Amino acid sequence: MAALPTGTITFLFTDIEGSTRLATESAADFPRLLERHHALLREAFRASDGVEVMTEGDAFFEVFSSPVAAITAAAQAQRLLAAEQWPTGAEVRVRMGMHTGEAVLGGDNYVGLDVHRAARIAAAGHGGQVLLSETTKALADRSLPAGVSLRDLGQHRLKDLPKSEHIYQLELDGLPADFPALRSLDARPNNLPVPVTTFVGRERQIAQIKERLAASRLLTLTGPGGTGKTRLSIRVAEELLDEYRDGCWFVPLEVLREPDLVPSAIASALSVRIPGDKSAMETLSAWLAERQLLLVLDNFEQVTTAAPLIGQLLSAAPGVKVLATSRIPLHIYGENEYAVPPLATVAELRAAAHDPDKLSQYEAVRLFVERAVGAKSDFAVTNANAPAVAEICARLDGLPLAIELAAARVKLLSPDQILARLESNLGVLATSAQDLPERQRTMRGAIEWSFQLLTPDEQKLFERLSVFRGGFTLDSAEQVALGDGLALDIFDGVASLADKSLLRTVEAGAETRFAMLETIREYSTERLNASGDGETIRRAHAQHYFQLAEEAEHELTGPDQGQWLDRLEREHDNLRASFSRAQDLGLLNEALSAAGAIWRFWQQRGHFAEARAIYDRLLALPGAAPAARAKALIGGGGIAYWQNDFGVVAPWYGEAVELYESVGDKAGTAEALFNLSYVPMLEGDLPEAERISLQAVALFRQVGDEAGLAKSEQVLAFVHYYSADPAESAKTLGHAVEIYRRTGARFLLADALVSASLPDANLGHWDDASRKMLEALEIFQSIDNKVGLAMIYEIMGAVWSWVGDVEDGSRLYGASEDLRGRLGAAAPPQLVNTTPYRKLAAEQLGTDRFDALREEGRRMSDAEVLALAQTFHPADGTPMPPPEPWGKEVERQAAAAAAATQSG
Repeated sequence: MAALPTGTITFLFTDIEGSTRLATESAADFPRLLERHHALLREAFRASDGVEVMTEGDAFFEVFSSPVAAITAAAQAQRLLAAEQWPTGAEVRVRMGMHTGEAVLGGDNYVGLDVHRAARIAAAGHGGQVLLSETTKALADRSLPAGVSLRDLGQHRLKDLPKSEHIYQLELDGLPADFPALRSLDARPNNLPVPVTTFVGRERQIAQIKERLAASRLLTLTGPGGTGKTRLSIRVAEELLDEYRDGCWFVPLEVLREPDLVPSAIASALSVRIPGDKSAMETLSAWLAERQLLLVLDNFEQVTTAAPLIGQLLSAAPGVKVLATSRIPLHIYGENEYAVPPLATVAELRAAAHDPDKLSQYEAVRLFVERAVGAKSDFAVTNANAPAVAEICARLDGLPLAIELAAARVKLLSPDQILARLESNLGVLATSAQDLPERQRTMRGAIEWSFQLLTPDEQKLFERLSVFRGGFTLDSAEQVALGDGLALDIFDGVASLADKSLLRTVEAGAETRFAMLETIREYSTERLNASGDGETIRRAHAQHYFQLAEEAEHELTGPDQGQWLDRLEREHDNLRASFSRAQDLGLLNEALSAAGAIWRFWQQRGHFAEARAIYDRLLALPGAAPAARAKALIGGGGIAYWQNDFGVVAPWYGEAVELYESVGDKAGTAEALFNLSYVPMLEGDLPEAERISLQAVALFRQVGDEAGLAKSEQVLAFVHYYSADPAESAKTLGHAVEIYRRTGARFLLADALVSASLPDANLGHWDDASRKMLEALEIFQSIDNKVGLAMIYEIMGAVWSWVGDVEDGSRLYGASEDLRGRLGAAAPPQLVNTTPYRKLAAEQLGTDRFDALREEGRRMSDAEVLALAQTFHPADGTPMPPPEPWGKEVERQAAAAAAATQSG
């Protein structure tokens, strides 16, 4: 695409009138017809040096360096379209509109009021018609091309523009010049408020609302303060104005507190006079009975008990429809509710944070830029400020009001400074505009508006629920927030808060969760802290989630581990908050024990860096009980093991053994010894690894821990394997696999199956090795264990390098490298040593080809890598040689050889 020009330019918008009907009636010809339409327009536009900004369906957005160039291009395009021999029955009529103004770039597109003005002028026209703004007319009037003149169409109110526009029409010699009245807001009676700023985005939501309203006579837009319900309802009414003979009427209810006054407010908006001898309801019902119109009832949450009156009006007036905005549904028969979503998700915005062009595609960012340009005309999203802009919009949950208030601050603050202030201050989200109601001048006012609708008990519940992070279940809410003077049914309380848009529901499989938007939670947290209940509720919250961690411990390797891993993933934000608060709440021992309990969650789901930071912080604190500290040392040692930080692994596991022995905890000592046995294994000291493992085996037998026994037997199997005794290794691993199958320990089963495939490969039992690898692959995939997947891909690559498809094996090496790099963790290289097989593949393929294939693997998607791995089946061939010794085993073998030589 050509570089977009800046400075003063002319914006031209075009689209085919009735394109949907044309596509339906001429379905077979439409693709060819659309292609020809595009070709004709591009021919005309390029002849006048137009720059194509974008096309979407049958619509063009083009810019020109001068108004005369744009007029010449539009005139030529209309002549070419008129002269074209279209398929029988097809009539391609294109409407065009233009405006000249200042070009303001926002990423890969233009932003600002001038662009919107051009688009709105085009939308007001009819097929074959070309419309101009007053500005374009003034600049081109004396230089019009031959055969072109202007007709003054007068002043018109257009959708989403703050002032009436003086519009002109191009008259082209030889082409029709008479068209129906413009599609302006003056075409139908209405009292829709004139916006003072442009409307940004929401195209999908507008289409959905129009579709819902077509099928329902009462549609309520719900959502918390600041989601843009009012502005969205006005925009929808503007879009639908042509469809209602008697127009669209806006009824503001924000100042009402008496439900009985609602009929009078509606009558007032409609200019219906109420006789002295009749009630407002009676007069209004009779007047509406003969009308076909749309009522937009704004801020109905103030007068919810008047909802039955709306039902009565709809019954009396079959041609009337109601579009209401409210933080609470009306709860009357026939109501259809539409929850207005934020402009973008937090994940979307943060994913695009470092790409200004991609970022500018999101409506939340477009809104920020539009309002920022209004405050500071030279504002633009750049590589430098894009991360801050993205984080501002994410931090504000994509709420339009909050984004607008933040963007207004660019006049004084940079995006980075705005973001820093947002971290702890809702007050930055305010405007000095005195012509707005208080609820729209500050974000706090918008939330306070909803808060005042709650009963005292509901207000207290709302404050207490701010302690949660990332959402919560009804059960968790009941355990944490109830009690201590709050006697409230948790279902009724949460339902009421959700009804008033202070909570939102989040579907998580079969479980419904509830969450607060971040801006609402900040307000709620302030109130909780002011109430004096903050520490009590935070302690209850932490204790609740530490208990959940303890419950999860044995489930994380059991038959239901997938469900528990997913559950902890959903509660991860709550667990993070609990660990961060533990020291201040005096819950160090509980936190240490909980951290030790869920280390397998962090390991299996790849949260290594975060988990390690938690262990480092907690283990550095004094005053811990021995058993709690020992449990955390085992968990932290497990994370450090997979991070290959072996300098930490040995002392942490060693201290855990000492602490458990000091309190006489045999089960804990056995677990600590099992983990400690890997330390000499990694050093190549196989006899010492065997000695410690046998100690663990004895203790596991004493306490009746069959799974623990199998884990230590697996270490003994490694000793046999790395001692070049694959048959004994396979036999020992077979027993461990049998125990894991019987006890339903799926993660441990998958790990043992991978281990068991190695001696099978040494013995040349390729079918057995393949079957075990594929079963382990399926288990790791089902529980989303990326560490396990990376390990399997690496081993499969090695096997294929020896017997099989060397090229696919090399791709799997690359995929394993990519996954390990993303995780920052991997199985220790001493235990999964594929270096000889990588060298073999490079020799067979050549270094350049080997590296290229690894790069292919690194670039494959997770799904593509999985599909490749699922085809794994090594060809029968020579057994793989036993692993090479390392570390102390090399020294031991050298010493044994020397002794044998001397004795010989």
